[in-house]
Amino acid sequence: MDLGLAGRNYLVTGASSGVGLATTAMLLAEGARVAACARDLDRLRTRVSALPGASERAVTVAADVRDAGQVERFVAEAVAGFGGLDGVVNNAGRSLLARWSDTDDQQWHDELELKLFGVLRPVRAALPWLRKSDAAAVVNVNAILARQPEARLAATSAARAALLNLSATLAAELAGDGIRVNSVCLGLIDTGQWRRRHDELAPDRDYPEWAAELAADRGVAMGRLGRAEEVAYPIVALLSPRASYVTGATVDVGGGVGRYV
Repeated sequence: MDLGLAGRNYLVTGASSGVGLATTAMLLAEGARVAACARDLDRLRTRVSALPGASERAVTVAADVRDAGQVERFVAEAVAGFGGLDGVVNNAGRSLLARWSDTDDQQWHDELELKLFGVLRPVRAALPWLRKSDAAAVVNVNAILARQPEARLAATSAARAALLNLSATLAAELAGDGIRVNSVCLGLIDTGQWRRRHDELAPDRDYPEWAAELAADRGVAMGRLGRAEEVAYPIVALLSPRASYVTGATVDVGGGVGRYV
């Protein structure tokens, strides 16, 4: 199926690895142009440049979504290279593994800064260009724990819940401008974050065995961690003009970990 993305222009934050990199790869495979950002420019360029189509249709920019000036510069470089924008994928993020009682005020602040302003700033900066698109879309990459809190991720759970609420507000507010806003909520995805935790917590354990036990402990019905490309597909599908009547929606990609109704 042709998703109608060829020749369109997208921003992807947090694109140097995991879901962001997989989404960038899938958009390029669909013929889209992609402006990708991350804090580590060398790593970003190395990984994005290896993707098919990147040399002709990808722009890489160093940007921290917590810094308004860097975000504005990122959007400006994308528009200078492409001439316009059709969508934004707000993917930059991480999790803070700590219970509420072990989380200090600065950590609470940092989580809210990243999860909320890390979305607000790219949307604000891109808004004038999105309004000019005939198929504008924003996809906020969130987590299932936005609706199903995890005590071991107290601040992250709260910040994710706030982002889910904000996404619904943006969907309602921007619909009149022809801009759709949707959320993709992740469960346990096999990215560098989990690899690093394995190396820190159980370096002597076989990773596949450790990951399977993690999935079982967290109640993942499918019994495994997800793959980055399994998240990238719904993101790209929601960007597609074929999803033109979908806004304010939330798609879970968690292998059945969600238990809420």
